[in-house]
Amino acid sequence: MKGIILAGGSGSRLRPLTKVTSKQLLPVYDQPMIYYPLKTLLDGGIRDILIIVAPDHAGDFLKLLGSGKDFGCKFTYEIQDKPEGIAQAFIVGQNFIGNDSATLILGDNIYEDTFKDEIASFKTGARIFIKDVKDPQRFGVVEFDENNRATSIEEKPKTPKSKYAVTGMYIYDNTVIEKVKKLQSSDRGELEITDLNNLYLEEQSLDVAFVDGRWFDTGTFESLHEAIIFVRNRELAKKKIK
Repeated sequence: MKGIILAGGSGSRLRPLTKVTSKQLLPVYDQPMIYYPLKTLLDGGIRDILIIVAPDHAGDFLKLLGSGKDFGCKFTYEIQDKPEGIAQAFIVGQNFIGNDSATLILGDNIYEDTFKDEIASFKTGARIFIKDVKDPQRFGVVEFDENNRATSIEEKPKTPKSKYAVTGMYIYDNTVIEKVKKLQSSDRGELEITDLNNLYLEEQSLDVAFVDGRWFDTGTFESLHEAIIFVRNRELAKKKIK
């Protein structure tokens, strides 16, 4: 199992903070944002990790993270010259993936849960992680039938068919590379991760896992603030004398 952290993009929703640095390098309480998805991969047992970055701040990521030796893993770096969708990560990273499966996590997503069992038990197909949210129209939304089986995934629907959003971590088998190459760009000019997930769904090889703990998509000021408060309170709780 290979790991990929997608840390490209311009972070336009967090300007002016991101005029001088990458979104994934911003602090979330006492650590850079990218440390949190990195820890999720490490806790899942993944030690070979590709970090996809935008060209403007590639040197900053290298200076912060290095070779991976300090984290007990190995890092490979690739440049995403132009952000054209989450699924583009598998085009950028196809040589890194080789013949393996891959777990992709977005560099601005923070999870309370660890997913060691979900990663270790993965065999084939795809596995996505969903969470009930108050604003599902911001995300890809999963629709279920009466037997709680996923029947469709719709990207940012105006009228969501459920409250369950697809979060920013995904596990795919090696067929993901060829599947992405078959995708057509959306009206936004992006290779949509929802379209990729629907290909697996059509093959009946998509597994849906539920996120129990807190999850933050820290791409907005509000969610970034919530994540900082959550991490701060958790760290202070750890320091209490029991």
